[in-house]
Amino acid sequence: MRQLTHKEFQNLFDSLYTSLCLFANKYLNDIEVSKDVVQIVFIKVWEDEIKFHSDVTIKSYLYTSVKNKSLDYIKSKYVKSTDHLSTSQMVKIEKESFFLREVVVSETSNIIENAIKTLPKKCEQILRLSINEFTNPEIAKQLGISLNTVKAQKKIAYKKLKPILKDYFIVIAFAFYLD
Repeated sequence: MRQLTHKEFQNLFDSLYTSLCLFANKYLNDIEVSKDVVQIVFIKVWEDEIKFHSDVTIKSYLYTSVKNKSLDYIKSKYVKSTDHLSTSQMVKIEKESFFLREVVVSETSNIIENAIKTLPKKCEQILRLSINEFTNPEIAKQLGISLNTVKAQKKIAYKKLKPILKDYFIVIAFAFYLD
């Protein structure tokens, strides 16, 4: 077991902060509160000088802590008095299957996002518009390029993403199966 160095802690924060915020938001439906919850968890890790066996235990600890802090927030007196959740809703979000599903979806989003960031800028821009359900003609019009350029850039993007994402195929397929 070892404690994280300042640089390791910063790298961990930088790499997982967004995913953990999105994960917390699945419980809280409030991105600002989600950010606060994630920051509280990171502060606790740093201040309590928590030691970890491996990267896997760090991620597991962070996701579990964010889940628990999110549930604590939901159960808090303030939230109960202002936002009524039914008992069945509380049971659903406390279930392990919900937690696992959200971790997989969050990690999958992170994997895909990191892969997209490796693309050339034009490919990345076109692929992001495509993911946001723009048609090829709409993309061409918005970017002031030809339809053939859009098709060619998407082909390049998919060709470059395929080898990057092939090792994650099962996880990605599982995440889409869960949605």
